[in-house]
Amino acid sequence: MTYESIARVRRHFTTILKASTSGALIWAAAATPTPVFAQTATVEGSLSAFDVVNDSGQDGHGFEIRIDGAQQGDLYYTMYGQRYGNAKIAEDPDGVSIRYESPYDAVSHKFTVTTPQHVPNSPFSWNDCYTAGSRYSVSGCEHFGQSVRNPANITKVTGYWLVEDSSNPGTLKRLLPPATIPFAAWTVAPPTTATPVVIAEVEAPDPPDAPDLFGDAQWVKVYVTQLTRQVSTDELSTDNPVVVPEDPSQIDIDWQLLQAEPPSGGNGNRNRGKTRNESGIDPETRSVIRRYELYKYTGAYDALTHEAVCLDGGLCNAPSAGELGEALSSQNTAANVTPDVLVVTRMGNGTVTGDNGINCGNTCAEFGLAGSAVTLTATPGSQVFTGWTGACSGTLLTCSTSVSGVTNVGARFDPLPTATVSVLVAGSGEVRASTGSIRCPNICSGVFALNTTVTFTAKEVKDRFTGWSGACTGTALTCTVTLTADTTLAANFAPPSSGGSGGGGTTATRFRLTTKLNGNGTVASNPTGSDFSAGTVVTLTATPKVGSPWVGWSGACTGSATTCSVTMNADKTVTANFR
Repeated sequence: MTYESIARVRRHFTTILKASTSGALIWAAAATPTPVFAQTATVEGSLSAFDVVNDSGQDGHGFEIRIDGAQQGDLYYTMYGQRYGNAKIAEDPDGVSIRYESPYDAVSHKFTVTTPQHVPNSPFSWNDCYTAGSRYSVSGCEHFGQSVRNPANITKVTGYWLVEDSSNPGTLKRLLPPATIPFAAWTVAPPTTATPVVIAEVEAPDPPDAPDLFGDAQWVKVYVTQLTRQVSTDELSTDNPVVVPEDPSQIDIDWQLLQAEPPSGGNGNRNRGKTRNESGIDPETRSVIRRYELYKYTGAYDALTHEAVCLDGGLCNAPSAGELGEALSSQNTAANVTPDVLVVTRMGNGTVTGDNGINCGNTCAEFGLAGSAVTLTATPGSQVFTGWTGACSGTLLTCSTSVSGVTNVGARFDPLPTATVSVLVAGSGEVRASTGSIRCPNICSGVFALNTTVTFTAKEVKDRFTGWSGACTGTALTCTVTLTADTTLAANFAPPSSGGSGGGGTTATRFRLTTKLNGNGTVASNPTGSDFSAGTVVTLTATPKVGSPWVGWSGACTGSATTCSVTMNADKTVTANFR
C-alpha cells in the first residue's frame, strides 16, 4: 500500500427538499431525482461543516475543498477557517477550489501557520478542532465548511491537506492521497408503496490508483431518527442528542464494512463499496437525521488484493476481536423534506374525517398525490363547529381542498354556549327541573345549553306553594322557561295563615283548587293558578278536543255548561268530563 492516511471527519449538513419532478445527484446531501407516491422532492442547497484531523504524517499549512462541476456563483457561504482566516476561492472550467492558506514569511522562509500532525492515540476530543478547544494548538484538527446554493451539477467533492512544495519554496501543494471525507447522497426512492422512502448513501473512500487493489476498509455504524420539524445545520452537533440520533435504540445499522473495490472491479461477491440506508417517512415527518460513525478496520487484508478478510468467515458482518480500531470520523447529516401531505389541526373536541383516510382525532395527517382533491367533514359532537382555517375557509361542515406540499387545514370547535340556572326556595318545599339536574333545596343550580327549554315543578312539603318570582311568574305548580341567558327563579312557600275567634279555632286564608281531566280536553282558570285566597271566585272553562264531546262537571262544579264558578272557601277538587 502506498497510503495509510485516514482523515478524521465530522460533517454537519442539511438539505432542503420541496415539491419538484426532477433532480440530480449532488455533493454532500445529494439530489432527489425521482417522484414518490404522494411526494416529490428536489434539493435547493447543501450546507456542509466538517472537522478533519491531520493524520497525513506531515505538518499542514492549509486545506483545500475542491468541488467539481460547481461555479463560484453556486457558493453562498464559506466558513471562516479559524487559524487560517478567510479562504481564497478560485474558479476554473472544471469547478471551484476553496483554499485556506498560511501566509509565507519571505525572511524566515517559513509558513507562519501550521496544523501539526496528529499524534496517534493521543488524548483527543472533537472540541479540540475549534479555537476554543483546550488542545486545539496541538490536536492537529481543523474545522472547515462550505455551503452550495445550486448543487445539481456537482459531480465530486474532495478535501486535501496543503503542504509545502519543497521544489518550489513559498508555495503550497495538495497532499495526495486526498483526506478521507465521506459525503452522503440523499435521494427519494421511486414510488412503490404509499409511504415515501428517503435514501442516504455514503460511498467508501476512493481506492488507490493501483488497478487491482481494494481501498482501506472502515467499519461504519449508522443511527437514524425523524423529527416533525425541519432542522438547521447548527443543530447537527454531537452534543445535541435532542436532534442528532446517538442512543442505541436509534441504531439503523449496527455494523457494516465499507471498502472501495479496485478500479478494475472486485470479485463481484460483496457489496462493500457504499452503505445505503432507507427511511420510510411518516406524514408528520419534516426531517430525517442520520449519524455515521466510522472506525478503522484493523483486521487482516488479502496480501495480493488488499481486500479485508474478516474472522467471521469473510462475511464481515461485525468486527471480531482485533478488527475494530480507532474512531476515524463522525458525520451528522439531515434531509429536510416537504412531502405532499394534508395536515389537520383540530382545536376543540370535535372530529374531522376525510375521503383520503383522515380521521382526526386519531389520524390527523395523510399523504396525498400532488393536486389531488380531498373533501373534509367536521363533526362537532357535543361542541359547535365555528369554522375552517388554512387551506379551507368558511363555517360549513364540509370543505374541499387540494393537496400541494404540506397543506395545512385547521378546524375549530368551541363549547356550546350555556346558560346557568339558579333556583331559590323560600319556605318548606321543593323545585325540580324536567331534566333531572335540579332538585332544590339539594341541588339548586345547573348549566344548560343555550336556548334549552326546561320545565320547573314546585312541590309542597310542609308549606303551601304561593307562587313564582324571577324568571317564573304565577301560582301554577309548573313553569316552563327557554334559557336564553343566565336565569334565576324562586319558588315561594308559606304556611297557611290563621286567625282566632272565640274558642281559639283557626281559619285558613288560602285554599288549593285541584283540577282533573277525564277524557280529551283542557281546562283554563281565571284567575290562573292553583292556590287562592279565601273568598276568591275562580271561573273554570272547559274546551273539548276534536272528537271528544263535552259531558259536564263533577266535584265542586256540576252541570253541563262549559263554564263553572267556584268560591274558594275550602280546598276543592273539580273534574272536567269529556267523552
